Amino acid sequence: MKPAAIKSFFATLEAANPNPKTELDYASNFELLTAVLLSAQATDVSVNKATRLLFAVANTPQKILDLGFEGLEGYIKTIGLYHAKARYLMQTCQMLLTQYGGEVPRTREALQALPGVGRKTANVVLNVAFGEPTMAVDTHLFRLGNRTGLAPGKTPYEVELKLLKRIPPAYLLHAHHWLILHGRYICKARTPLCWQCSVSQFCDFKSKTPRPD
Repeated sequence: MKPAAIKSFFATLEAANPNPKTELDYASNFELLTAVLLSAQATDVSVNKATRLLFAVANTPQKILDLGFEGLEGYIKTIGLYHAKARYLMQTCQMLLTQYGGEVPRTREALQALPGVGRKTANVVLNVAFGEPTMAVDTHLFRLGNRTGLAPGKTPYEVELKLLKRIPPAYLLHAHHWLILHGRYICKARTPLCWQCSVSQFCDFKSKTPRPD
């Protein structure tokens, strides 16, 4: 995808959705961190169902710890990999209390030092909570980077670096939200809905899927 097409690609997405938001429900930086940590290999819908009940009784690091491991598991057992995630979240809460006064740190290094927090999770928190122009490459962004020609790469990190380099600065803050939503609802993995796509004219992918009647 050429630079002029990239600019038009994001200008079109921005016009349709000027202020994109994460679909995870949260009311604080800690709730955001918790929701993103729980969302690995799980849908936002399933995470929201669990955290709606969890946050009603425990929405701070100390309150999560007060639940105890089994108590926490009871709230998140409908989410995939809940046993490991409960352990990571308990350990993360302990670190937040002992090292950061219960607050979510705002540097990548500090975030990635928390149990269960990888680069993608750190990028989401840095972007959504602190307004940094990061690129959280999940399966949707990885697919779109390669399929559209926007940022081809063999690894999520390679796609991330190319996206940061190729997306015009004016669109960087919201770019990962636009791409996630586009991948989730239009540029789907198995059957991209190219006939509904507002940016298909800028995309390198040529669909072989016929438009349904």
